[in-house]
Amino acid sequence: MTPRRSKLTRVMSLPRPLVYLWTLPTTIVGLLFVPLALVSGGGMQLVDGVLELHGGLVAAFLRYCTPLRGGASAMTLGHVVLGRNKELLDFTRNHERVHVRQAERWGPLFIPAYLFLSVLVYCRGGHAYEDNPFEREAYALDGDSDGPG
Repeated sequence: MTPRRSKLTRVMSLPRPLVYLWTLPTTIVGLLFVPLALVSGGGMQLVDGVLELHGGLVAAFLRYCTPLRGGASAMTLGHVVLGRNKELLDFTRNHERVHVRQAERWGPLFIPAYLFLSVLVYCRGGHAYEDNPFEREAYALDGDSDGPG
């Protein structure tokens, strides 16, 4: 008897073009940051099929426009990862790749589901970021980074 494959495995076993298509609505949000990176002295690189943007206004966004104390080091939006700089992208890569896989699983529902769970956790007395199930999964599976964003 063969074991059942999880939903994540089923999504990941789809042809890559279909996975990118399913994730496209979330990735488009990330692609909106490309001009911010390019016109403000930031940079970008493609690593394992994920576009990583860093520096310039992307770094300012992560530092000042996220609800974490001190800002976020990195953020995943589909197949785009925003980072303050290259070093933090390297440091958070395993964690952010868990979020890429989550975005592949949830597709266009990734951002709404993440935000909904943050609000739900907060309303129940938890920490909107640290207790969010998406973050708990990422910290449990990444193995390298510890602590918020």
